Order: sequence, then C-alpha cells, then structure tokens
Amino acid sequence: MASIVVQDLDIWRDSISLVKSVHSAVRKWPGNELDGIASQTLRISVSIPASLADGRGRDDPALTRKFAQNAIGSAFELDTLLIIAAEMGYQDLENIALLRKDLAMLMRRIENFICCQEWMMR
Repeated sequence: MASIVVQDLDIWRDSISLVKSVHSAVRKWPGNELDGIASQTLRISVSIPASLADGRGRDDPALTRKFAQNAIGSAFELDTLLIIAAEMGYQDLENIALLRKDLAMLMRRIENFICCQEWMMR
C-alpha cells in the first residue's frame, strides 16, 4: 500500500479540478464536435489524474516517475487540443488561455514531482 495515497497529492487534486474545468468548457463547443476533438479532449484530460493515480499506487519511485511522465505527455496533448479548439473558434480565446495557463502551472508542478521521484531513487 502506498505510504501517501494519491488523494494526498496536491497535483492530483489540481488535475481533477482541471478535468472539471475542461468538461465545463467542452460543453460549450459545437454539438457536431462531440465525437471528434471534444471527445478526445475529455478523454485526455482525465488521463492526467488517472496516470498520477496509477503511478502513485505502485509505491515505487521509478514507476511513480514513469506514470507522472505519462501525465506530462497527456498534458502536452491536452494543450495541443485546446490550441486547436481556439483556432477552430470553439470558444473565446480568453477562456482557452485561462485553461492553458492552469494547465501550464500544473505541468510545472508535475515536473517538480518527477524531480522529487528521481531524488528518491538515489
């Protein structure tokens, strides 16, 4: 059993908040996009906290690090999808910019978490 459950990680809780924000935003996108970019955006947003949870459940710094790196990869994909949504005019640029700002901050914090896991592996 992991010494720190995933719910104790601020980055996990913040990634859940980001999922909620992304879901609220996507609901405003055109209905014809629900099976396209909107669906992918929703799925990839959920994969960030899911990857963090998967890694944390392994109770091994190397595996926790690996899954946190997967979360970063998903975050980059989400950022790209948000840029595409903005370019397609699905939502005003200000709202997309706020989501991207929150995402960038979360990514920096996950990167710091990865560094901590690397330190623990020494």
